[in-house]
Amino acid sequence: MKYKDYYDILGLKRDAGADDIKKAYRKLAHKYHPDVSKDPEGEAKFKDVAEAYQTLKDPEKKAAYDNLGRHQPGEEFRPPPGWGGDFGQGGPGPGARGFSFEDIDLSDLFGSMGGGFGARGRNIPIPGQDFEVTAPVTLEDAYRGTEMDLNLNVPEPDEEGRLRRVPLVIKARIPKGVTDGDRLKLAGKGGKGLNGGPSGNLYLNIALQPHTLYRATGHDLYLDLPLTPWEAALGANVEVPTLASPVTLKIPAGTSSGRKLRLTGRGLPNRKEVAADLYAVAQIVVPGTTGEREQALYKEMAEASNFNPRADFAKGDSK
Repeated sequence: MKYKDYYDILGLKRDAGADDIKKAYRKLAHKYHPDVSKDPEGEAKFKDVAEAYQTLKDPEKKAAYDNLGRHQPGEEFRPPPGWGGDFGQGGPGPGARGFSFEDIDLSDLFGSMGGGFGARGRNIPIPGQDFEVTAPVTLEDAYRGTEMDLNLNVPEPDEEGRLRRVPLVIKARIPKGVTDGDRLKLAGKGGKGLNGGPSGNLYLNIALQPHTLYRATGHDLYLDLPLTPWEAALGANVEVPTLASPVTLKIPAGTSSGRKLRLTGRGLPNRKEVAADLYAVAQIVVPGTTGEREQALYKEMAEASNFNPRADFAKGDSK
């Protein structure tokens, strides 16, 4: 016979009293009941919890179990003579026989409320399950807010308390100002409750979709801004796209690649509808092909300039 540590299953010390045993059982039975638990091993855990309680709540069975001594969970051991005969088929104890829901005294689980869960009674209000899904949102929708249809395939209990998968379409409003990693709660949009219990909630995990132009960091946006060498050197006014409309940005003379030029209030709004910033990151682009006149001008500039972008190399440590 394989040993089960009933105290460990209930999360109790061996000197736990009757009230502690009942309290632990009610908590874990609610947690692991297969009609409401999301744990794939919930039913097996529920049966172990109920089996442990059926033994430890009875003083005679508890004393007999305690007399078995301590063993490692799952360890093979030989029970004393009369163990099975005194307590029925296989006794109260540790994994001697299969345990079924019919073994459970539901009045211990629900107290004066009576009834049971699912197929074992329909008088107890059971809250519906909470669902959690990822909602892909474009930057444009995050900027303006939107509504989207979510097509879900969710577990739902039937009249016998058994779970089945059913299609569910939820229309969700995405407020302006959401950003990557935000979690939205849609109250009452989760699984249906049983026996008059409230519906669960639906939680949306916002995932901003990649954009061809912008990168989002929180509510700030970043845009790579290509500049010609002469725009960067001499300064210029260039048109920059934003999520609202294009704007004109002044490029200071002597702008280097990587410089961040801020456009205040052109990023994503927050929940108070105060917009963050857009940063245009300068990227100097050299023409791929040049004509004779352009080459002559580049040569003339090279001869006239003393600028050396690698001057710091000579200052490096030679060790």
